[in-house]
Amino acid sequence: MPFNFDEIIDRRSSDSEKWNYYDADVLPLWVADMDFRAPERVIRALQERVAHGVFGYGGCKQRLRETICARLWRMYGWEVKPEEVVLVPGVIAGFNLAIQSAAGAGDGVLMQTPVYAPFLGAPRNAGARRVEVRLIQADSGRYEIDFDAFESAIDETVRVFLLCSPHNPVGRVWTKEELERLAEICLRHRVMICSDEIHSDLVFSGRRHVPIASLGPEIARNAITVLSPSKSYNLPGLYCSFAVIQNPELRRRFLDARRGTVGEGNLLGFVAAESAYRECDNWLGELLAYLEANRDYLAETLRRDMPGIKMARPEGTYLAWLDCRAAGIDGLPGEFFLKQARVALNEGKGFGSGGEGFVRLNFGCPRATLTQALERMATALQVAAKA
Repeated sequence: MPFNFDEIIDRRSSDSEKWNYYDADVLPLWVADMDFRAPERVIRALQERVAHGVFGYGGCKQRLRETICARLWRMYGWEVKPEEVVLVPGVIAGFNLAIQSAAGAGDGVLMQTPVYAPFLGAPRNAGARRVEVRLIQADSGRYEIDFDAFESAIDETVRVFLLCSPHNPVGRVWTKEELERLAEICLRHRVMICSDEIHSDLVFSGRRHVPIASLGPEIARNAITVLSPSKSYNLPGLYCSFAVIQNPELRRRFLDARRGTVGEGNLLGFVAAESAYRECDNWLGELLAYLEANRDYLAETLRRDMPGIKMARPEGTYLAWLDCRAAGIDGLPGEFFLKQARVALNEGKGFGSGGEGFVRLNFGCPRATLTQALERMATALQVAAKA
């Protein structure tokens, strides 16, 4: 049976941060969770576990680790052993622990901006400092890596490279060749790689996600990879993520950093993750087709109705990075669309250097919701142009 991603679900009646943060007349296309029901098999697994009625400490974590390893091999040909999988309650917790295990006061943490906002504050949590390298934008709008600038930014204090792969918000799915070059630079300068690959399943036609740690044993020994089923299957509120750490010494330091402060997650998150990874490939395949159609619809609507806004089609994620610098908007574009269109987007300046004049739009929603938001945005721009 096909899955109904067109279904409109009332999320205001739940405790949704996305839908209840703004006034009731605002369409929220900001927070990166989707407006789709989780897979029915996941819901059924959760219902069966809840019906049991006893919620003691879970003992299924080894089975979950084995499921994760089997999936990483099936999806990416990446051989991981269960003992190399460390459960954490969230990807943000995971990359913060990775930084704290490798960097301290005065050390540098390298990242490519504009980038997912929690990256920006993570070095400070370890007493370290942020080192930003701007991604470069081609005439087409597609972002590329400035490898010379990347290597030049590495000095003797830089300890960690925090990689976003696929990249949020610019939507790039890095190629094997790009990742190999980044990894080679990091190895040569003895910089540990922490790769946030939470969007690894959400890759569109013609692209393939390559886990950076799968590129070879030497790279694997220098990497911590954090992943989760939360974006792929719309499960973020269940807080189940994991880090793959194949180097025993890096794993020991990671576990030392979490000792007494950060747990593994929760019982229902484990149940949902295992069901998603074991039983829901068909759901994920249909989701990707729906998201890709939403992406293409968004691109065509911008071209037709909002020519002042440019977008390089995302190669992955359900997040669009919209360049509003030629749209004739006075002030911040996110503020403009919130006030004049009643559409909530993420302001680009919150993603670090290079984000000014952009907004991030979440198209992980029913087509009707996306259509309504785009109509409001186009009308607001037309009214402003006539004023």
